[in-house]
Parts: sequence; structure tokens; C-alpha cells
Amino acid sequence: MAGLRSALWLPLFDELADPKVLARLAAEAEEAGWDGLFVWDHRFWRAPIRQAADPWIALAAVATATERLRIGPMVTTLARRRPAKVARETATLDRLSDGRLTLGVGLGSDRFGGELSKTGEQLDDRTRAQMLDESLEILTAAWSGEPVRHRGEHYIVDDVTFLPRPVQRPGVPVWAAGFPGNVKPIRRAARLDGFFPVNLEHPDQLAEAVAILTELRGGQMASYDIAISLPPGVDPQPYAEAGATWWLPEVAPGSPIDTVRGVLRDGPCDVNESWGR
Repeated sequence: MAGLRSALWLPLFDELADPKVLARLAAEAEEAGWDGLFVWDHRFWRAPIRQAADPWIALAAVATATERLRIGPMVTTLARRRPAKVARETATLDRLSDGRLTLGVGLGSDRFGGELSKTGEQLDDRTRAQMLDESLEILTAAWSGEPVRHRGEHYIVDDVTFLPRPVQRPGVPVWAAGFPGNVKPIRRAARLDGFFPVNLEHPDQLAEAVAILTELRGGQMASYDIAISLPPGVDPQPYAEAGATWWLPEVAPGSPIDTVRGVLRDGPCDVNESWGR
């Protein structure tokens, strides 16, 4: 499992909705040897969840409390965000963190509390996919530091230069989420910097997705990331052998701080451990 990096992946609900708490957890994770800390991006959730934090402000707190952890929203629904604002947020956060930001993107869903329908967001999956791809075009152009002239089906950016640029060049790394058996998200991910397959049930699913990605990218996988989320107790080694580069242990929505600290204390993947074998 050499090369498999580990990140906490935290839902910012209830006890974890306090950015000061999150900053302390991030500092503890960095001291314990974790490689990253990613957060959910949701405005609200279904009952009994009552509290939710803004991911960008929470990540700013994490950035100032740490020096090494890779951070980012995993994932943000770009179709419910204005791309020009995301361009500013990502560049600012990347500079605040000295180039440690990764942007996770996806279509989002209305299943977990009506997050789209209750605020009048686009419900059609195909339209949200178009909005996602158009937003990514704008972000790529914005991060270049050159004037952005975009007139698309969903967004207009008329001769705007987004400065300062992110620290990372040519821009912030982007990972796209998607179901491993769905080819369209895999094709999108192949054009980006990483893939975040959701609802994995078996390493063979990941191996199949990696094979498709490898073909689509012409074999250029050396700097490409594949992040997996797994329930507690599931051995990540077979997934690492199938091509995963990041391991994110799942933390249930509404989990108390003590549960997160338990995951944190269990520690990141250790290549010298047998994982029960």
C-alpha cells in the first residue's frame, strides 16, 4: 500500500459545525500524521441534523491551523454556486493555505433533505451536468490570470481578470465525483486531476474505473489521484492495489467529536500494517 495517502472526510453538521472545533481537529490530525482533511459541502441535511457550517469559512479556519494537510470540499455542487465567486474563493483559499487546496466537484443530489428543491436549484441531472462542465471551463480560465471572456448557455463572464492567481499552477487540482459504473462522470474525471468514486462496493469496481481512466488519459496516470471513501473496518489494501491513491474513512453525518477523534487516533494507513491479514 505504498503511496496511499490518508485524509479525514468530515460532514460539517451539529458538533462539527463549529469552525473552531474543526480547526483543532485538523491540527490534531496533522500532528498524528494524516495527509489531508476534506469536508462535505451541504447547506442543510435531513433530520435529526440541525446545524451545518459553511465549508469555505471552515476550510479557512483549517488552513490557518495547519501547515501540511491537503484540504478542500469533497464535493461541492458547482451547479448551485456562481462560478465567478468560486473562482475567487478557491484562489483565496489556495493562497491562504500556501497551495494545499483540492477542489472536489459533483452533480449533487436532492435526496438528503431537499437541498436543491428547497432553495429553487436546478433539479434536472443533465442540466446540472452541463452547468458543472461550463463552471469548470470558467474556473480553468480564471485561474490562468488572463481575462475571462465566457458566454455560455448558463453563465456569462464578460472580460474579467481574476487576480491574484492560486499558488498552484496551472490552477487548483480538481477531482470529479461519480458512480464507478457511470461512464460520463469518468470521462469528466479523465479531463481533470482526480476521480472520487462514490458508493464503491468492491475493489473490482474501482479496477474497472481505473482501466477506463487509464485508457482515456493515454496511460498518463503518474500524477493522477483516485480517492476512495470506505466504511469503518473495511480494508483499504485491495482498493490501493486497484489504483486508489487516497483513503478517506467514512464518518456518519451527525457524528460526535469523540467519534471523529477515535478515527483520528486510529491513524492513517500504515504500509507496515497487515490490515488484519
